[in-house]
Amino acid sequence: MIGRLGLACLFAISLAMTAEAKPVFTAVPFAEIKGWADDDHAAALAAFQKSCAEIKAKGHAFERQVRYGGKRADWLAVCESAAEAKSARQFFEENFTALKVADPASPEGLFTGYYEPEAEGSLTPGNGYEVPIYRKPDDLVGFDAATEKRLGVKYGRMLNGKPAGYLTRREIEEGALHGRGLEIVWLKSWVDAFFIHVQGSGRIRFEDGSSMRLAYGAKSGQPYTGIGGVLVERGALTRDTMSMQSLRKWMKDNPGEARQLMWENKSFVFFREVKVDDPALGAPGAQQVSLTPLRSLAIDRSLWVFGTPVWLDAEVPSGPGGGMENFRHLMVAQDTGTAIKGHVRGDVYWGWGEKAASVAGQMKSPGTMIVLLPKKLAVGFLNGT
Repeated sequence: MIGRLGLACLFAISLAMTAEAKPVFTAVPFAEIKGWADDDHAAALAAFQKSCAEIKAKGHAFERQVRYGGKRADWLAVCESAAEAKSARQFFEENFTALKVADPASPEGLFTGYYEPEAEGSLTPGNGYEVPIYRKPDDLVGFDAATEKRLGVKYGRMLNGKPAGYLTRREIEEGALHGRGLEIVWLKSWVDAFFIHVQGSGRIRFEDGSSMRLAYGAKSGQPYTGIGGVLVERGALTRDTMSMQSLRKWMKDNPGEARQLMWENKSFVFFREVKVDDPALGAPGAQQVSLTPLRSLAIDRSLWVFGTPVWLDAEVPSGPGGGMENFRHLMVAQDTGTAIKGHVRGDVYWGWGEKAASVAGQMKSPGTMIVLLPKKLAVGFLNGT
């Protein structure tokens, strides 16, 4: 998901990190990175090669300014080496410089998780399937910078020849788009649909055993409100106990209020059906490559370019029991999200299924982030340029 909102945004976690703070880069020898020798570098290389395929074909992330991204040419040379690599670990060590990132505004950093929700669905409405998932409407448009500044929204529609905000979540869910043929699939639960919106993708299971994959298509441009934060402000839940699981439980226990709560978030997400050849991979992320569980990372795309290898050292939930375990893996920046802002900030893609949902829903972990940049590119940042 392009524009994927993420669980951190859902819970409205207050982030001390800011893209304006100047980070400190420290070169770290690979031999001194804790856990480096024990990682599965081949899995990281496979994910990186997917990013390289997009960089070589289009490299759309380089069309905008990325503070520490360098130029597409800096990465094309590395990608050529990746295609011929025989030893994954040797490839990373020979082609990159490892830079530990310290953010003065947030020394601990913050790492959350996301996943691909699953839900029951039908290609036709009825028999309990009454909740539509919509594709992008043709009247949803992007505004120029001047209009965005004036209206306070990046996307909207033209009404009587004048730019205006788009429909709210409540307006859409109460039928404002009905009859336009925009429905992709119907679900049984508004809550399931809401969490698919938050994650920006989903797997829909049909009664005949077949399935459909949904990927982010567009967002309405209406302001986002984290409903978890709303419940904390109301005193219904506490910040310490807030998780996806606790939020879902509250919504299940309070079905009459849940719908009104979801309408507090005016933002709405539209989808597209995608074909994913490898069932072991997730739907495409913002880089337009299929995400790899535990290897794909969502980052602040204004700072790090898609395809950047990132070493993450953090503690993550081990499962429903509440325990924690070390997470030391080489990942690849292949996605982004509304709540992912800051130098030492990331969102780990956990895949799908109950365990992925459980871990992702509980993950709010401090940690260390080491970015791997092509050697020539890294020199400039080490010198403060």
